[in-house]
Amino acid sequence: MNRRPDILGEFTAEHRAVEDLLVRIEADRAEDRAPGVLLDRLTDLLLSHCAAEEEHLFPVVQHDVPDGGAVVFRCIHDHLAIGQYLADLQALPSGDPALGILLNGLTELLRRHLATEEKQLFTAARKTLPAAERAALGERLRAERAEIAGAGP
Repeated sequence: MNRRPDILGEFTAEHRAVEDLLVRIEADRAEDRAPGVLLDRLTDLLLSHCAAEEEHLFPVVQHDVPDGGAVVFRCIHDHLAIGQYLADLQALPSGDPALGILLNGLTELLRRHLATEEKQLFTAARKTLPAAERAALGERLRAERAEIAGAGP
């Protein structure tokens, strides 16, 4: 039987994809290559990921997990900062010297944020939310994404 990941598994897999893109962007920068396409992929992934967490996971955690509101508040604060970094990076002209500074700040924020979510938010959700509820949330997330993907541009 092939079990599909619950919502925490879905989001953890996306965290690994974010980390992979960060490593690839850092490698390109070390070779003096612009992050162009990789930065666009990172932006798309992060915007989708943050929105999905806020829609599908955060309300449940805030309601059902002890001190969930405080954890969710910190995560939303980070999401806003991530969004600002991404907007600033996308607005930069090619070759702007601020690119490195902004990428370093975004990378530092993302690594801290992903670790915090996995150690605090996901751990608390795993302890508190029944496996069946986490699985149903994962199915709902996949169904929504499939519907959006099927809708086309």
